[in-house]
Amino acid sequence: MKFAKLLPPILLACATSIGLAAAAHASTLDDILKRGELRVAVQTQGPPFSMVDKQGERTGSSVELAKLMAKEMGVKAVFLDLDWDGLLPALLSGKADMLAADMTPTLARATKVAFTKPWIYIGPMVATKAGTKFTSTESCKAPGTRIAVLFGSTGEKLAKTVFPKGEHKSYKGGGTLLLDAVKNGQADCLLNDSSAVTGQALGYPKGTFKIMPDLLAKEPLAFATRYDSLDLLTWMNLFIDQTMLDGRLEQNLEYWVYSTKWKDEH
Repeated sequence: MKFAKLLPPILLACATSIGLAAAAHASTLDDILKRGELRVAVQTQGPPFSMVDKQGERTGSSVELAKLMAKEMGVKAVFLDLDWDGLLPALLSGKADMLAADMTPTLARATKVAFTKPWIYIGPMVATKAGTKFTSTESCKAPGTRIAVLFGSTGEKLAKTVFPKGEHKSYKGGGTLLLDAVKNGQADCLLNDSSAVTGQALGYPKGTFKIMPDLLAKEPLAFATRYDSLDLLTWMNLFIDQTMLDGRLEQNLEYWVYSTKWKDEH
């Protein structure tokens, strides 16, 4: 403080500017480039967005987009395999630089993390075990129906509105938990994102489930980072814009989300 008082105003202003410039230079992108790694939090099993394929390789729609991000940065993508409820904590703790999953950017989540612009829109849908009395979304609204949802998901909140008289069963984790619960008779109906339901159902014998065609809402999916990583957020938004314009994003979605082409190869 004594030293600052001795400096002329113009020199003090210059010193302050230099200090601010140095602080601004210490960015998340700088850290990623120096370390040579982009650390990405992903779901352990959540096809078609994230999964380990037949060859034991981590892949899926959001995983491949994250790999493409790393390639464009000139670094290596390092994936942190986590259950659904571990994704946000891994990002907030600094273990991960970004989150790449089928996550909806809700206002509540946005109080904790910074979301990119949406890169796809999906919707929640209902599925049941084939051959039961639950043959439609309407039939799942019967009092006492056991509704399986993922803990902490938007489906968990939506189920209370769509199935107000049902018994809501929240499952902690990810992957095929909900499908297994319905298949094994632990739940009557499930509510989850359309892409997750259709993608995960491919891993079971044909005709195991009855998937209702109607979407209950339209929801965006987005990537996320921390609010102290706004430089990375800006870069990711630019990445989404550029891959949308050059067709690479649509190519990814066409292969992984809008078709079952990936099933034969992975």
